[in-house]
Amino acid sequence: MTSSAKSPRTLHVITHGCQMNVYDSARMTDLLRPLGYRVVNAPEGADMVILNTCHIRERAEEKVFSQLGRLRKMKEGQGGAMMIAVTGCVAQAEGEVLARRAPFVDLVVGPQAYHRLPELIAAAHRRQGVVIDTDFPAEQKFDHLPDDAAPQGVVSFLSIQEGCDKFCSFCVVPYTRGAEASRPAAGVIAEARRMVAQGAREIALLGQNVNAYHGEGPDGGEWSLARLLYALAEIEGLERLRYTTSHPNEMTEDLIAAHGDNPKLMPFLHLPVQSGSDKILGAMNRKHKADEFRRIVEALRAVRPDIALSSDFIVGHPGETEEDFAATMRLVEETGFALAYSFKYSPRPGTPAAALPQIEEAVKDARLQQLQALLRAQQAAFNAALVGRETPVLFTGPGRHAGQSAGRSLWLQPVVVEHQANLTGTIGRVKITRANPNSLAGQIVSKEQIAA
Repeated sequence: MTSSAKSPRTLHVITHGCQMNVYDSARMTDLLRPLGYRVVNAPEGADMVILNTCHIRERAEEKVFSQLGRLRKMKEGQGGAMMIAVTGCVAQAEGEVLARRAPFVDLVVGPQAYHRLPELIAAAHRRQGVVIDTDFPAEQKFDHLPDDAAPQGVVSFLSIQEGCDKFCSFCVVPYTRGAEASRPAAGVIAEARRMVAQGAREIALLGQNVNAYHGEGPDGGEWSLARLLYALAEIEGLERLRYTTSHPNEMTEDLIAAHGDNPKLMPFLHLPVQSGSDKILGAMNRKHKADEFRRIVEALRAVRPDIALSSDFIVGHPGETEEDFAATMRLVEETGFALAYSFKYSPRPGTPAAALPQIEEAVKDARLQQLQALLRAQQAAFNAALVGRETPVLFTGPGRHAGQSAGRSLWLQPVVVEHQANLTGTIGRVKITRANPNSLAGQIVSKEQIAA
């Protein structure tokens, strides 16, 4: 392949799914930059298009093929010059199907193999047919990614753990992302320092089970997530830390204590519980009970009284009765959530729950509407309770309208203020004046930068 000086190429990346996919897409662009690729905002006319896929939601495969159909027309319009790569979890789970149904695709690359993109692209140029790499390599891909990552901005995301060993009955992640693996702490800290040098003030640590982190420490011992968070908090210029997504079984005592002891760890936690029924939690293979979740919440609120919680819920899992659904509603009412994501169960091919008798869609629809009404009311009440209060806001950039600055509260809500100056990268004290369904509005009280 020719160098970037002789043959500049254009790259467009389409990303679906979780924040880890967003991180992976950014790292793929970092990998391809030395090959002469520059990112463009639209696929039309691009030399290469990467479709980074997610397999969690229903009909994920069909949505991928629909998008590929549009890309095929663009490729034909360029005389076949466009290279198309499908990456991510659909590529991992359906690699052979993709190659058969979409032979115009050049590359099919699983989420653990994208560090090999440069050599795979070279292979695609040399041969006819689809190049497929969906192996789970013995080496960690993070060891092969370039250090010169493009800046993400004031808020940056850092992947520290991948894979899952939990095998929930509804989930494809263990099959598409592989076994749990944690990055060495030294590599994580080094990448975090680079992010801060590039302007990051808040870093969110990512993982399929991020609180299962057990990376090798610089001392040769095994570090927990709590110990890693303390080390990251020592980076000068880094003001805020978050982590997602967590599993209740990995909320260890030292991690709960860190929420009270580490001032840079924000008082907001996404902790999926999925159901309030012990019977359904058992059917889901979650390996925890509803009361264990309640005890974790109680312990977190004891060390950090202002902590806000987010969670995931699935309604209509096979076997869920009205009594089981009522138990979920009770858990939500008792706990109180600032934010939550709720979904109807949808069978994922190859997962144990997909083979069980399914609940009628109308029943799932009714339960989801009831649950979401309660969750929306809780979110609105949480936001409304902040009106009149002063709170630190990290400003991330301009708002949607002229003369506005936008930022994030301690509890992750978007906050907008009227201010002519550029506040990006600063933390200001803001008095909240209005609560919207998904955001807050406020006024600057102090322009002095304050610690988290």
